[in-house]
Amino acid sequence: MVVEPLMAERRGRIVKLMGDGLIAEFSSIVRAVACAAEIQAQLAQNQHQVPPDRRIVLRIGINLGDVVVEGDDLLGDGVNIAARLEQACPPGGLLISGAAYDQLLGKLDIRFEHAGELCLKNIARPVRAYRMGWQWPSCRSTT
Repeated sequence: MVVEPLMAERRGRIVKLMGDGLIAEFSSIVRAVACAAEIQAQLAQNQHQVPPDRRIVLRIGINLGDVVVEGDDLLGDGVNIAARLEQACPPGGLLISGAAYDQLLGKLDIRFEHAGELCLKNIARPVRAYRMGWQWPSCRSTT
């Protein structure tokens, strides 16, 4: 799998593995987004010859926000919003919060499109979101 080598290269840390998902932490939003984009690109490239029903396809949600460290886990709105963005993300895609997007301007050669204000499950307010290379209506509810 391409995830662990790229995480190490971008100085990310896998905090928790949960079935088919994971929570990762980065000290830099630029590194986090660059890593996620590279993971998606390498997965797509490595699986070009794999039949579609056998491919590993990830959805990645990224947020920039406060977290609470509790033992070996991360908790709080920062994590919850990232998890809900992942759920709203199409397979093979990358969806980031507006807070993350605002810190990326001019720092990466990755094109993001405004995905609108998303109404995310168990999140009190709509979250401004940006997508990398996918099309869908500008407002979508995931509740």
